[in-house]
Amino acid sequence: AGSAAAVRKGPDGHFWAQGLVNGEPVRFLVDTGATAVALTPADAARLGFDPKRLNYVYGVTTAAGQSRAAAVTLASVSVGGARLPDVTAMVVEDGLDTSLLGMSYLGRLSRFTATQDKLTLEL
Repeated sequence: AGSAAAVRKGPDGHFWAQGLVNGEPVRFLVDTGATAVALTPADAARLGFDPKRLNYVYGVTTAAGQSRAAAVTLASVSVGGARLPDVTAMVVEDGLDTSLLGMSYLGRLSRFTATQDKLTLEL
């Protein structure tokens, strides 16, 4: 059995995960509807990616509408004790208020389960 991490539901009804990406803290909204981990340009810049130099070739739909995204690979993404290497992510050019913990991370876990007040991530 691998390690497990629990993410508590926030007062707004969403699951907010405090993650470490390449060793840097990133606050994620857990989004099972997102195909990939999605980063805001500000978070991407903090992680060492230059948003101005990325190749925005993917069309994506955000809550704010259509945008463009660039693919990047994150050396590691860790939420609690659930650490995964080489996670594919998208840097969304605009329209994203917060970074999303999407299925390119969640789908690689052995399982994740949600109850009314917490989300459990298992490696």
